[in-house]
Amino acid sequence: MSGTVTMYSTTWCGYCNRLKSQLEREGISYTEINIELDPASASFVESVNNGNQTVPTVLVEPKSGGEQVVMTNPSLRQVQAALAG
Repeated sequence: MSGTVTMYSTTWCGYCNRLKSQLEREGISYTEINIELDPASASFVESVNNGNQTVPTVLVEPKSGGEQVVMTNPSLRQVQAALAG
């Protein structure tokens, strides 16, 4: 699989920690952005979650030129499917 994965998270989010460990186990690299330290990222998360700072919010950009996908609290399988384009 190729493409980029960006995970918007917080340090205290259990769902974020679970997804990070699943991605690492599967060898899927990602960039993590802590929305508590980055106001612009917090605004992005709010913009795609009806004004809520819901994490993990994951942005996937498939390398195959497919559509960018934004998911809230996705499963590992959903991230893999988005990467596949």
